[in-house]
Amino acid sequence: GAVLLVGCLGGRNAAAMSQIAYVLLGLTWFNIFAQGGGPDYIHRPSFGYLLGFIPGAWVCGALAFRVPPRLESLAFSCLCGLVTVHAVGMSYLAIAHSANWLTAPVPSLGQLLVMHSLQPLLGQLAILCAVTVISFVLRHLLFY
Repeated sequence: GAVLLVGCLGGRNAAAMSQIAYVLLGLTWFNIFAQGGGPDYIHRPSFGYLLGFIPGAWVCGALAFRVPPRLESLAFSCLCGLVTVHAVGMSYLAIAHSANWLTAPVPSLGQLLVMHSLQPLLGQLAILCAVTVISFVLRHLLFY
């Protein structure tokens, strides 16, 4: 949710920079990721989704400021950002799985895609709706 919210409120550069900082902090042993942190996190199936935060936030921020804030345009920018996160995450999963980068035990690629993309999708869509409304209200309150 924070990835999309920063995009909708701060624009593409602030969103991408904040996610770069987040990923770098997590890779330097700060326990800020869901399952800890550290450089070995690149071997986790979820790492591709963390990498996807960077272009996802950028896409969301770029689209959120193309037109004056409306619920529809903000929802579309959030949806595009979420699709970008999932596209990068699924691509990383496919590459890491085929190259045997992931730590054992490793389920099949199909199971990984279901666990990391399909299962959380309904909750992420609910968060997308909340981010849309929150960013719409805040952008109108802050006059931008």
